[in-house]
Amino acid sequence: MTTIKNLLQKEDFTKEDLVFLLSVRGEEQQLLFAAAKQVKEKYLGNVVYFRGLVEYSNRCNKNCYYCGIRMGNKQLDRYTVSDEEVLEAARLVQGNRYGSMVLQSGECSGKAFVFRITRLIETIKQRSNNAIGITLACGEQSEETYRQWFEAGAHRYLLRIETSNEWLYKKIHPQNKRHDYSARLACLGLLRETGYQVGTGVMIGFPMQTVEHLAEDLLFFKQQDIDMVGMGPYLVHNDTPLASKQGNVPSLEERFHLSINMIACLRLLMKDINIAASTAMQTLHPFGRETAIEVGANIVMPNLTPTKYRENYKLYENKPALNENAEDTKKHLERQIKSINHCIGYDDWGDSRHFHVRNS
Repeated sequence: MTTIKNLLQKEDFTKEDLVFLLSVRGEEQQLLFAAAKQVKEKYLGNVVYFRGLVEYSNRCNKNCYYCGIRMGNKQLDRYTVSDEEVLEAARLVQGNRYGSMVLQSGECSGKAFVFRITRLIETIKQRSNNAIGITLACGEQSEETYRQWFEAGAHRYLLRIETSNEWLYKKIHPQNKRHDYSARLACLGLLRETGYQVGTGVMIGFPMQTVEHLAEDLLFFKQQDIDMVGMGPYLVHNDTPLASKQGNVPSLEERFHLSINMIACLRLLMKDINIAASTAMQTLHPFGRETAIEVGANIVMPNLTPTKYRENYKLYENKPALNENAEDTKKHLERQIKSINHCIGYDDWGDSRHFHVRNS
């Protein structure tokens, strides 16, 4: 008979093991959390790294069925943050000693978009004297574009797969060349070949998804030898096709438990990667982000997007901290992280230890 204590003594896990661990609750769940916490402390310590987030543009060429900024949503104002506003955010990153920043956007690939991102990376690097690490989350691009951005100074890239199951992927995306599962997988390979620290992630608890699918996602991260993961609970946006399927979605409480267990299991499975505590966790639970950190996450992304844009970068409903300024965000996060006996890795890029160990 499988027991939690037997499983937690293993160095590696099968799909069946992970299904069991993802399903635990109560006392067994606390044992899972304790094991994940012990692994994180051993390999990474109790340090949390900040990434100052700029939601650069909500213009998107894709029409994903779950996303609030999908091309087909006509209910929001489209925007692109100005160069000066991005550079002001970079000044805040350096002034607040965050070490790193993220430029995140809808998926665009036009020449003007690619050029502006390139110029921004180069300017941020120059003005900060290379003090700021840069992560990009700008979707599928050509090999040439990935290389251009890497050579300009970006060194981490997050491209979420959303689900590693091809059948499920097709269920939550339109069926055309713009939403091709194999193309997204190929981009993850291109990013690795280019030299980036490669990140991906999944939604947890969306319609038609099972615990078995989530176990497969965890094994996918391992098989792809991913350096960093950003994943979180599925949260509905009313202006999306997937909103009509809410009868098949786990409760908010269940999505929270699944998300926390996913983080804990991933920490046990991939001991030295970076794992983000997503903002979405705060939507499900007032201490969602802190819980995520305690059970395995080590990255937090304070939002530095000018507040006038944030209402139009809602990937889901009830997104927190839409009107919180940079100073308040920093103070709030410092209190939260200190309250769970963690410290902040100021003036540090917080690179993936997994990446450097693999490449040493």
